[in-house]
Amino acid sequence: MSGEILVVDDDEPIRLLVSHRLQSAGYDVRVCEDGREAADLLAEGFEPTLAVLDVMMPRLDGTRLLRMIRNSEFPVDADLPIVMLTSRGREEHVLDGFESGADDYVTKPFRAAELLARVRKCIDE
Repeated sequence: MSGEILVVDDDEPIRLLVSHRLQSAGYDVRVCEDGREAADLLAEGFEPTLAVLDVMMPRLDGTRLLRMIRNSEFPVDADLPIVMLTSRGREEHVLDGFESGADDYVTKPFRAAELLARVRKCIDE
């Protein structure tokens, strides 16, 4: 596998589960505890192959971070594949995620194998 996947979630067990599953599949993973930490990393020029973002996080939520990426507010590809991973699963939340530019949207609780399949699909497109 090439590149690195950015995983951003304020829930440590979720971060550990997702990063372990992706690493087991051969991906390199960089983890951030919230959107602000991820924004700082992206602003420094880190350019992942794909990002997995939680929506509800302190300091900077995932939807705002997604919009910032899509609006080219960081020196990264504005078309960076982004999978939202969140407990916000109501129809309006999912639609807001897609309208904000998400490539895919996975709700918690989730199956790690399904998340991996969605990540692979986004990277291979």
